[in-house]
Amino acid sequence: MKTVSFQLYSARNFPPLSDVLKTVAAAGYKQVEGYGALYAALDDAAIEALKQDLDANGLTMPSAHFGLDMLEADPVRVLQIANTLGIRAIYCPYLLPDQRPTDAADWRAFGERLQAAGKPFRDAGLDFGWHNHDFEFFALSDGSVPQDHIFAGGPDLSWEADIAWVVRGGADPFAWIEKYGSRITSVHVKDIAATGENTDQDGWADVGHGTVDWAKLFTALAATPVKYYVVEHDNPKDFKATAERSIASIQSY
Repeated sequence: MKTVSFQLYSARNFPPLSDVLKTVAAAGYKQVEGYGALYAALDDAAIEALKQDLDANGLTMPSAHFGLDMLEADPVRVLQIANTLGIRAIYCPYLLPDQRPTDAADWRAFGERLQAAGKPFRDAGLDFGWHNHDFEFFALSDGSVPQDHIFAGGPDLSWEADIAWVVRGGADPFAWIEKYGSRITSVHVKDIAATGENTDQDGWADVGHGTVDWAKLFTALAATPVKYYVVEHDNPKDFKATAERSIASIQSY
């Protein structure tokens, strides 16, 4: 049986966090994944209170997202948060549209930037990597794609593979798993609704209730070093239902 995590970003619109943690734990999760806005502005006491809340619900937070600005500007604080919360894997999750390179050389340079940003965390014994969206798979003018250049510039980067975003980027997830499977240490497990469905949820679906072939994907992913299967839904109508239905689907595969 897989150990399944829950990305707390999925419940950002359903406060308070203490109730979210209770709901997630009751659904059967033992792990959650944090995101930058959850803790970036918290002081030491609030971080410690979050740790106590996790403990009280039988939850751990082995993986987390941190924004690139914080990773570069204040790695000491990131490490303090990671140490308090027990985070063992850090993933940089996004790059705003106006900051994205437009050619192969600059995307490789971005990979080099991530490589450098990750050094303090790798030196501390933590895993460090990139979490993709769809834009990394959109072809550049020369026909190449950013994801290849990011990994070329960052040879030590792990990959938190968000499979549904790979699909939305028009790419074949099985081909990318085969190509970079050795880098995959975490996977975002989410689903895409059939065309025209769940428009009020940005077209996402609860895992097992959409169009992504997770049964075959789990087989392919079993050959990678993946440690964390993280349920995510970017805009759920009912995060409790999403949490419950998704973990039930995953455990049935």
